[in-house]
Amino acid sequence: MLDWLGYRKELLARIGEIGKLSPGTLAGYQTLSKAGAETGHLDAKTRELISLAVAVTTRCDGCITVHTGEALKHGATREEIAEALGVAVAMNAGAALVYSARVMDAVATHSGA
Repeated sequence: MLDWLGYRKELLARIGEIGKLSPGTLAGYQTLSKAGAETGHLDAKTRELISLAVAVTTRCDGCITVHTGEALKHGATREEIAEALGVAVAMNAGAALVYSARVMDAVATHSGA
């Protein structure tokens, strides 16, 4: 599918370039990324599993490669990752169902029903 390790290396290099051109943008992102860890309510592995589920729902390949490495580094198993991905799949289906209801509401409004 992809050379995930090569892609990660190239991606981080390009992000480094953005950081040089717009340091505030990168600093802002890093502040957001670190904020969750400061409270200590969730451990690093749990945050990475959530990150993988969100990466799937937002279709972010860069997020997938970075957070896969981090999840594994923090002890996540293949089974835990698969379960987190199952939640992402369910949420996408649920979101599609909710937005389908919104379409039907728009149809009713446009039809004058």
